[in-house]
Amino acid sequence: MSLPVIAVTSGEPGGIGPELCLRLQARKFQARIVVLADRALLEQRARLLGGRVDLVDYRPQTATGAGVELLHCPLAVPAMPGALDPANAPYVLALLDRALAGCRTGEFAAMVTAPVHKGIINQAGIPFSGHTEYLAAKTATPRVVMMLAGDTPQGPLRVALATTHLPLRAVADAIDATMLEETLRIVHADMRRKYGITSPRILVAGLNPHAGEDGYLGREEIDTMAPVLARLRAEGMQLTGPLPADTMFTPPILIQGDCVLAMYHDQGLTALKYATFGNGINVTLGLPVIRTSVDHGTALAIAGKGTADPGSLFAAVNEAIRMASRSTAT
Repeated sequence: MSLPVIAVTSGEPGGIGPELCLRLQARKFQARIVVLADRALLEQRARLLGGRVDLVDYRPQTATGAGVELLHCPLAVPAMPGALDPANAPYVLALLDRALAGCRTGEFAAMVTAPVHKGIINQAGIPFSGHTEYLAAKTATPRVVMMLAGDTPQGPLRVALATTHLPLRAVADAIDATMLEETLRIVHADMRRKYGITSPRILVAGLNPHAGEDGYLGREEIDTMAPVLARLRAEGMQLTGPLPADTMFTPPILIQGDCVLAMYHDQGLTALKYATFGNGINVTLGLPVIRTSVDHGTALAIAGKGTADPGSLFAAVNEAIRMASRSTAT
């Protein structure tokens, strides 16, 4: 049986992404891992950290065993650890475009993304709000769902988001019946397709404190959320909520679900990252390709110092391999 080929983009060249990708060399994966990066950048970072680059050049048509290969993509200008340069913003996006193109043609079974810096991409004059939104636009996918996941002593924790990178004052207006229904359908479908959960149990957070307190603290739960949940329950979906977000992340509640749907970024990810930081991952649900990512940023302050923890990248690669293997099997 052939091994899945997983593309790993190295992300912002001034951040920790390149050195995390170098750490893949020492790991054994049940896949061909293809790192997308500038070879000179990796060599520079390896020398700085007292190591070397042992990656062979990636050749698509050459059947190889498990290992880590390099698909060279040239930087626009040299990069230094900890320093941002808008001139390299097109390079960062070119990595994503190449990985995505390979996934869409079947060259790659999945893509894993190291962190990018949204600010410097926008400073270069390229509107960019995040990997999730970028990949959705590139694949003409009308709606995708960001989900972060990680292992806890109580078991896996998966938190999907109804809204992602929005100012807090814009969240309530963004949550209408159509978007909530579409989001729940995507989460339900990918829990089945990508995680093999036949009848997923989804815990749905309310928007307001105490899930609106029967309308005294907001009516979104009554007017928007409850009718959608009732309609989807009638179709057979197992949905619990709207639940007060301040108690839904306690073990007695979490054990009742396979996935949580939070209404906004910090409502869900504060708890997720507290419980799983260092081994958590980001998964984009609803895309026509498999995409996982680390759950942290570029960490410019420690880039080039050799102290970056590769745990999240390792977990993201392993999850991509697992998903790709399930997809092949089905």
